[in-house]
Amino acid sequence: MLAIFLQTLTVTAPVFAMLFLGVLLKRINWINDNFIHTASALVFNVMMPALLFLGILHADLHSALQPDLLIYFCFATLLSFAVAWGWAIFRCPRVDRGIYAQGAFRGNNGVIGLALAASMYGDYGISLGAILAALVILFYNTLSTIVLAVYSPVIKSDPWSICKSVFANPLIISVIAAAPFAYFQIGLPGWLEKSAQYLADTTLPLALICIGGTLSPAALRKSGDMALSASLMKMLWLPVLTTFGAWLLGFRGAELGILFLYFGSPTAAASFVMARAAQGNHELAAAIIVITTLMAAVTTNIGIFVLQAGGWI
Repeated sequence: MLAIFLQTLTVTAPVFAMLFLGVLLKRINWINDNFIHTASALVFNVMMPALLFLGILHADLHSALQPDLLIYFCFATLLSFAVAWGWAIFRCPRVDRGIYAQGAFRGNNGVIGLALAASMYGDYGISLGAILAALVILFYNTLSTIVLAVYSPVIKSDPWSICKSVFANPLIISVIAAAPFAYFQIGLPGWLEKSAQYLADTTLPLALICIGGTLSPAALRKSGDMALSASLMKMLWLPVLTTFGAWLLGFRGAELGILFLYFGSPTAAASFVMARAAQGNHELAAAIIVITTLMAAVTTNIGIFVLQAGGWI
C-alpha cells in the first residue's frame, strides 16, 4: 500500500506543480485571461491532437486484447456517463450540466491511470493499459463532445449539429486518423514524429498552467458545492459501482486492478480545455480537476488496500 501511495504522489506531484505555477503566473500578472484563452485554444486544436495521435500510434493494438474486459469497460463507461448526466439534470443549473457530467465521468487515464497500471503490473499493465487508453480516448472525447454540445451557447444541439461537432472535434479526428497507423503498424518519418512529439510534450504543462491561471478563491467558492458533488461521484461512487460490477462478473487479478485504477483516476485536464472551447463554465471544470486530483492520493490507496485485502487483485 505504501508503494502505491508513493507512486500516486509521484504521478500527481508534477500536476500540482504546474497548477501552482499557473496560479503564481496569474497572480504576478505574467499571464492574463487573454493568454489563457489563446493557449487553451492552441492546446485543444493543435497540441492535444498531437498527443492523442502519438498515443494511439504507439499503442500495441495486437497484444493483451481481451474482448470481455474491453466490452465491460465500454459498458461501464457508458453507464458512468449516463449516471453523471442524469444526476447533473437534477443537481445543476442547465448551463452547468455539461461541465458537471464531463467532470464526473472523464478520468485522466492516459497519464495517471496508465502510470499506476504500469507501476503495479509492469509490462502487462502497460500493454493492457495502453489498449484501454486508446478506447478511453475515443469514448471520452465523443461522449464529452455530445454532452457539452447539448448545453453549449455556441454549439447547436440538434442531432445533426451534434454529430457534426463530434466528427469536427480535433481530438476525435486525431484518434480516427491514428487508428490505421497503429493497426497496420505504419510509422511516421522521423522528423515528423519528432515535431509532433515536441507539441505533445507541451500539452499537459500548458493545459495545467491555464487551469491554474483560472483558479481563484472566489472561483472555488462559486463552484464549491457542484465541484465537490462531481468530484465525489468521480472518485467515490462511480469507481465503487463499476469495480463492484467487474468483481461480480468474475474479473480478478491484474484485470480487476487495472479496471479500478482506470475508473478511479481523477478528472482529465482535457475536460478544462473542452469546456473553454465550448464556452462553458471552465472555472467549474478547473475546480473539479483540482479536487479529484487531491482526492486520488487517498481513494486510490484505500481501493487498492480493500481489493488486496480481499485477495481479488
